[in-house]
Amino acid sequence: MPADAAFGQGRPFREGIWDERETWSRDRLAAHQREALTAQLAYLAAASPFYAERFRDCGFAPGDFREPADLGGLPFTTKDDYRAALDAELPTRSRLLACDPAAVVRVHFSSGTTGQPTPTYWTRADLARWTDLYARYLYAQGLRPGDRFQCMFGYSWFVGGLGATYAAERIGALVIPAGNVDTKRQIETIFRYQVDAVIGTPSFMAHVAEAALEGGRDLRQSRVRLVGLGGEPGASVPATRRRLAEAWGAEVSDCYGSLEFQPIAWDVGDGLGPALTEDFFLAEVIDPETKRPVADGTPGVLVLTHLDKQACPLLRWWTGDMVVRRRVESPDGRTHARLEGGVRGRADDMLIVRGVNVFPTAVEEVVRAAEGGTGEYRIVVDPALADPVSGSLNRLKLIVEAGPDAPQDFVERLQARVKEQLSVRAEVELVEAGALPRSVHKAQRIVRL
Repeated sequence: MPADAAFGQGRPFREGIWDERETWSRDRLAAHQREALTAQLAYLAAASPFYAERFRDCGFAPGDFREPADLGGLPFTTKDDYRAALDAELPTRSRLLACDPAAVVRVHFSSGTTGQPTPTYWTRADLARWTDLYARYLYAQGLRPGDRFQCMFGYSWFVGGLGATYAAERIGALVIPAGNVDTKRQIETIFRYQVDAVIGTPSFMAHVAEAALEGGRDLRQSRVRLVGLGGEPGASVPATRRRLAEAWGAEVSDCYGSLEFQPIAWDVGDGLGPALTEDFFLAEVIDPETKRPVADGTPGVLVLTHLDKQACPLLRWWTGDMVVRRRVESPDGRTHARLEGGVRGRADDMLIVRGVNVFPTAVEEVVRAAEGGTGEYRIVVDPALADPVSGSLNRLKLIVEAGPDAPQDFVERLQARVKEQLSVRAEVELVEAGALPRSVHKAQRIVRL
C-alpha cells in the first residue's frame, strides 16, 4: 500500500493540535474508516497469507464490505494466532506479514512475560506513521520545539523508547535518550540539563522520585513540567496520578499503546480521558463473555483493526484490555472517542471475590489513596482463600508497605476502605517501607500462588 504523503511532514495543524484529522467531524471520520477499511481488506486478501486463508474459511469476500459492522462475523485475532503464524525457523516468514520481507526495516519484540517474545514488523511508511502519531500526542500534552525531553522508557527490546524519541525530534525538542537505568544519573541529568519533559513507566517514575528524595533532591524543584506515563495502566488510576503529580510537581499524562498498535489512546490535555487514534484503526468494545459489541459507557475488551498498516496489519485484534469508550467532543474541537478512566485492567487479570468483579487498578486506587502508605503493594492470589466449588476468592490478600508516618490503625483503615470502595473483604499484611522490590520497567503486582 502506498504511504500517505501527509505523514511525516512535521508541521502542526494549529496551536495545540498536530493533525487536522483530530478535528474531523464524526461523519467524516466514519467515511474515512469505511474507505480505508475497503482498501485494507483488499490488501489483506491479496498480501497476507494468514488473512487470505481466514477469509476463505469464513466465506468472507472483501469486495462485499460496506460498513464496519460487516466485520462482526469474522473471528478475533489473538496472541495465540500471532504465535502460530510465526515460522519456527525464521520468524520473519510469519504468515501475518503482508509485504515483501525486504521492505521490513524494523522489528520490535514483546516482553515475553507469558512465553517466547514475539516480533512485530514495520516498513518505512509504517515508521513514518508511527512517529507522526506519537508526535501528535506529545504535542497535545504540551511538548514544544526547543524543550528538553528525557526519554526514560527502556530501549533494550522495548518498543516505547524509540517511538517517543523520534516523535520528540519530529516536534523539534532536544532529546536525551536516557532509558530506564542508572537512576542516580537520571536525576542528575534532569537537574543539570534543565529538562522540561520526561516519559516512562509509572513504576520507574515513582522509583526515580523516591530515589531523588532519598538522595536529598526534590524533583518539584526541577524544571520538569510534563510527565508522560505508559507501559502500565497506573497513569489513569487517580491516586497513582496524584502521587506522581505531587512527587514531580508536574502535569501527568496517560500514554496507552501496545507493541502491535502504536499508539492507541493518549491524554490530550482536556481532562476527558485518553483520545483514541481513530484515523489509524477501527475500535470495537466487546463483552468478554458474549463476544458481542457493547454500548458506549459499558465496560468491555478493546478490539482493534488497522486501517493503513503495511508490514503486519491486524484485523479484529483482541487486546485483552478492559475499557469504557465515550464519544465526546472536546472544547478545542477534537472529536475522537475517549477511554473513560483509561485502561481499567486486563480481562484475564480480573479477580472474582465472592461474586464481585475486582480489577487490579481498582485495588491500586484504594491502596495508593491510603494515608501513611508508600503506595507499593502486591495482590496475592492464594488458592487457600478460594471457594472449592466456584473457585471465586472469599477475600483479597494484600501485602502493603507502610511508611514511617503510618497510623497505628493503618490496616483497619485500609480494610475498611477496601470494603467500602470495592465491596469485598481484604486480608492485609504490612511490611516496612522498601521491603517490596521496585520495578524499572513494567511492575508485576499480582502474585499467583
